Amino acid sequence: MNTVEKQEYHPFEENAKTFQNEIFASKIEAINLARKKASKSEWAKYTEKIIHIIFLLLGLITVACVLLITVYLVISGIPAIREIGLVDFLFGKEWASTAAEPKYGILPFILTSIYGTAGAIVIGVPVGFMSAVYLSKLASPKVKSVMQSAVSLLAGIPSVVYGLVGMLVLVPGIRKLFHVPDGASLLAAIIVLAIMILPSIIKMSITALDAVPREYEDASLALGATPIETYFKVSVPAAKSGIAAAVVLGVGRAIGEAMAVMMVAGNVPNMPDSLFQSVRFLTTAVSSEMSYSSGLQQQALFSIALVLFLFIMLINATLNFFLKREKE
Repeated sequence: MNTVEKQEYHPFEENAKTFQNEIFASKIEAINLARKKASKSEWAKYTEKIIHIIFLLLGLITVACVLLITVYLVISGIPAIREIGLVDFLFGKEWASTAAEPKYGILPFILTSIYGTAGAIVIGVPVGFMSAVYLSKLASPKVKSVMQSAVSLLAGIPSVVYGLVGMLVLVPGIRKLFHVPDGASLLAAIIVLAIMILPSIIKMSITALDAVPREYEDASLALGATPIETYFKVSVPAAKSGIAAAVVLGVGRAIGEAMAVMMVAGNVPNMPDSLFQSVRFLTTAVSSEMSYSSGLQQQALFSIALVLFLFIMLINATLNFFLKREKE
């Protein structure tokens, strides 16, 4: 007679096997998850490298553009300076490029650009700076929104519109107010340039002031300083780098403007002996004669552009030097 052996039931062994299976499944799941994360990490690294290369190429393109412009201006401008003479070119007081015996002295243009830019900065920087402080720290949200919209609109107005309004309103007003023969003068150019640089100074200064941590101002107020003292002794010094950048941008806008200045300054190559003298800037000297110039005259215009380019670079380098010196 066959005997059937009964298998004993061991619940602990079955639970142990189930537990082992669960551990094995969790390990498999963890391995798959790790592989997915690794693949995502590799893809993220690959994407980051691509973006880094794109940004690097864009930066190199920007630097290359600056270098190309510099090299082109040097190559095009140096021959005229050699032929005319550096001293005669930079310090000559007479410009007569179309005369029988042409003269290429650009000292009137240099002095006019310096005086015009300096005058615009003297008027525009205080107005723009005070406006930025008011809009950033004192104005109500509604007033700030309206005025910032107006400033943005002012920044979007084309240069020719500034020149047209100046020619139709400002120039006759100067002539009647000061009883001068012609209102198209250095003073008119200074006023127009001062208005044109306001949007750049105001917008960048507001951005710099808004970036100052609120804790700085709270600490100053807690120590007993008034709001005005806090704004001018804490917030403004903390935002000086941004405000200085705004001033540099304003200087670049003022010294590089051509169309509006041409319409209100008279565009005559005179020495700027008076605010009411009709004058010509470096930019307008290039733009007014380039269309019909040739030969040495054209090369001299490129030399003027080179002087203007170096002048702007000198201003930027000087400001960066002082800013780095203050940080140290």
